[in-house]
Amino acid sequence: MNAKRSIRRSRPWLGTFVDIRVEGLADDVAIPAIEAAFAEVAAVHRLMSFHETSSDLSRLHRDAVRKPVTVDARTYEVLQAALRFAVESQGCFDPTIAARLVEWKRLPRPLDAASADPLANWRDIELLGDARVRFKRALWLDLGGIAKGYAVDRALALLQATGASTACVNAGGDLRRFGAASERIELRLSAAVGQAAAVVELGDAALASSVVDAQRDDVAQRMRSTHINARDGRSVRARRAVSVVAESCLVADALSKVVLADARIGKRMLRRYAASAFLVDGARGGRLLDVA
Repeated sequence: MNAKRSIRRSRPWLGTFVDIRVEGLADDVAIPAIEAAFAEVAAVHRLMSFHETSSDLSRLHRDAVRKPVTVDARTYEVLQAALRFAVESQGCFDPTIAARLVEWKRLPRPLDAASADPLANWRDIELLGDARVRFKRALWLDLGGIAKGYAVDRALALLQATGASTACVNAGGDLRRFGAASERIELRLSAAVGQAAAVVELGDAALASSVVDAQRDDVAQRMRSTHINARDGRSVRARRAVSVVAESCLVADALSKVVLADARIGKRMLRRYAASAFLVDGARGGRLLDVA
């Protein structure tokens, strides 16, 4: 049998590079396990892509306002989680913000889809059971605030089932790991807003980071970011960044968006999920804030 060692592979998925590392398995077990993990990440990407015309999201945009649409069980699970976070965040987290991002030219207009109703929000998504989804109003979904974390969780679960001693799935800084010892992870968010880097010791847990990047809106001639507080429809101000540590990457991914949008609501949700966050706010002198 091949000697057990650390094996690491990286591939482009989810709009970034996904890095997978496995330790404690023989090569003939580790390599197929890594391939299966990448295949799961690829499946989540295809199902929940805003850009791919054959994705579940594109099918929902075309048809769900007219009739129930059956989606993959994984898409349905992510939509359930997204609606739960929408309720708990009082609408700060809203998967229907895609229409605003299209308006700001951060996303392309969906092909062959009805125009999104300006009054539509997360309350217009109906989950009917048996993986069927219907929209009360025409709307456009963006699951970018949660699907990456979900993909990381799915990939890591496959690796954990192999009996590996340690494994880590890192999708551009959104990561989850397990292992006998903790690992030092550098929070790159600090450097993104001009502050010294911070480090966290991560055990069997997940970490997700979000940085507010502002670009000029050619229509309104103003700076806007891709992060939105869906409660008021406004762009989150620039030079803010957050890293959230939670039990799962899906939770950490979603909570990072809530904390950026509204730290007060974010604190309450962090407590609910036994999570912690590190918020850097350049507009307030670049202080590193622990909002847990």
